[in-house]
Amino acid sequence: MPKNRNTFSSLTAWRRRLLASAVHRGWRWVQATGAVTAEQPGRLRFRRLGPGTRLAFPQGTVFGEAWIELGDHCIIGEQVSLTAGMMPDLDLGPDPVLTLGNGVVLGRGSHVVADARVTIGPDTYCGPYVYITSTNHSYDDPHQPIGRQWPRTEPVEIGSGCWLATGAVVLPGARLGRNVVVAAGAVVRGEVPDHSVVAGAPARIVRSWDPVRGWEPPLRTPAPVPIPEGVTPEQLLALADLEPENP
Repeated sequence: MPKNRNTFSSLTAWRRRLLASAVHRGWRWVQATGAVTAEQPGRLRFRRLGPGTRLAFPQGTVFGEAWIELGDHCIIGEQVSLTAGMMPDLDLGPDPVLTLGNGVVLGRGSHVVADARVTIGPDTYCGPYVYITSTNHSYDDPHQPIGRQWPRTEPVEIGSGCWLATGAVVLPGARLGRNVVVAAGAVVRGEVPDHSVVAGAPARIVRSWDPVRGWEPPLRTPAPVPIPEGVTPEQLLALADLEPENP
């Protein structure tokens, strides 16, 4: 009896492994098929969808795509929401409302809500669950529920080369310069100058770069060694495969 029970358990484990392998293969196929690209836009008809740009599957909420421009080689993670206008099927006029420059990365679960103009500059990287919005609730009338009061909208501009870490929030009217770092969980409003690091809620400048004095306060870790010019991706992969020599 114990022998039969062991045989049955072995068969059950084998079937589970086989089923798990089939599920993972099927999910990879679904992800590849459901991804949105310029060659495979599916139901989405963006104002512009640049070559090399990919929206991972499953997508989050997407509407107003006729007023959304996505640059070249952007990476849009899973469950990312991209919306133009307060609701679908509105006529938002002749100009784009939401623009992503070339090489923008939006991490998994991020949301970009553009009721007024939102511009994200090229080569800006956003970690997961970043929230960028040009609209905020108003609470002027203390006798009315906040959700029933007309919201306020202000354009948002994020410069090129920025890095927004996990859970950062960018509020209406924010203007970030070039190469700005927004710390994880920071809440940004107002203007942030070029080459600044901001943190906190509300976000404040905690480090900035001066052309003469460099970073103030100084960086606590040494700068990474840059990759030499002329090194190809294939050479980097070959280096990664090399096993370290025994001491």
